[in-house]
Amino acid sequence: MPCTIIPNSSLSGSGSSTAKATTTFTGDVYMDKIAPPTDGIMSNHVTFLPGARTFWHHHENGQILEVKAGSGWICDKGERPRRIRTGDLVQCPAGTVHWHGADEGSMLVHLAVSLGKTTWFGEVSEEEWRAREG
Repeated sequence: MPCTIIPNSSLSGSGSSTAKATTTFTGDVYMDKIAPPTDGIMSNHVTFLPGARTFWHHHENGQILEVKAGSGWICDKGERPRRIRTGDLVQCPAGTVHWHGADEGSMLVHLAVSLGKTTWFGEVSEEEWRAREG
């Protein structure tokens, strides 16, 4: 099967941009599909407004994030949150429970390539969110 070229790498012209697309985010998040889901691969540009973040979740076969603009946080379950910035690439192994989102003083824009089914858990608690401060 040949590789697929996606001109301009965005379907955003199709009206697919959605504020808080699902109930699996805290705060305002905009998702723009880059391409239709294919073979269990989802690819989106995701924009988190300041302080917005995902709920806890994991990806059946992993996830790759490329930070395009701004700064934010990624946190694996049981670990301390780690800062992410423009240019960072994050590889989340299959089944790793984590959350990610924007800093309180910055938007965060990342490319998210998710492999396989995403399983969502609960909201990140205030205590878990505040752990990044110290």
